Amino acid sequence: MGVVSEQNALGAFLRARRGLITPQEVGLNATTSRRVPGLRREELALLAGISADYYLRLEQGRDHHPSPEILDALAQALRLDEAGTTYLHQLAYRPMRPARAPEYGEVSPSLLKLIDSWPANPAHVQAPDMTVLASNALARAISPVYTPGTNGLRAAFLDPSLRDLYVDWRSMAERVVAGVRAATGPDPDDPGFAKLIAELTDQSPEFVELWQRHEVHPQGHDVVELNHPLVGRLELSYEKFQVEGRGGQRLIVFQPEPGSEDALRKLATSL
Repeated sequence: MGVVSEQNALGAFLRARRGLITPQEVGLNATTSRRVPGLRREELALLAGISADYYLRLEQGRDHHPSPEILDALAQALRLDEAGTTYLHQLAYRPMRPARAPEYGEVSPSLLKLIDSWPANPAHVQAPDMTVLASNALARAISPVYTPGTNGLRAAFLDPSLRDLYVDWRSMAERVVAGVRAATGPDPDDPGFAKLIAELTDQSPEFVELWQRHEVHPQGHDVVELNHPLVGRLELSYEKFQVEGRGGQRLIVFQPEPGSEDALRKLATSL
């Protein structure tokens, strides 16, 4: 399986998103047979109030300068949320620059000290591509995926243990992919990230399916349900915080949902 090409990222995004909307969802009659689900190009153009020929040029990458008004019209026709609309604008106006290594920086000593001072709250620091940069002992007890140096996106699809750990692995994988797209932006400055996407494309059809959906959802907070091998069912909520001045580092802190306090406490005392 080849690498998912992002050469015409705007066109790929438009194709993926119109493929997820049925004519019935937007009030159109689908009276003829269709080879594939989703909106046709001319239907999306009609909904956005632009010509079918102009839309075709956009999707094929032959027009690189759509106006903000046209992008907003397309976003509305595609039923994008705020994050998706912002991402669409970024795709259209992303600067062309040579790839360079990311500058995530080291995790500050004060932040390391802070997360280690939380014996009852799993916490870790990650880069935008979900590489773990630092973690406390309780986070690593939740799963080895929180060991520094581990990439959470790779582990989500290539580490079989996570399929047993998460009660709903599919939901977790969807959130991870959409969150990585939101965190890295449409043109990440990291050749290593492109290599990671190529690796996952070659090894995981499930990743390809989700990556090609081009869904964009920042993951500021959520709840996960786990089947932990030592303490059983564990329901945790998490919050993500941007670390200022550290090149996109994020701090993720977990806390137990009602009913999971004893299980997390038991795990903490086992360390």
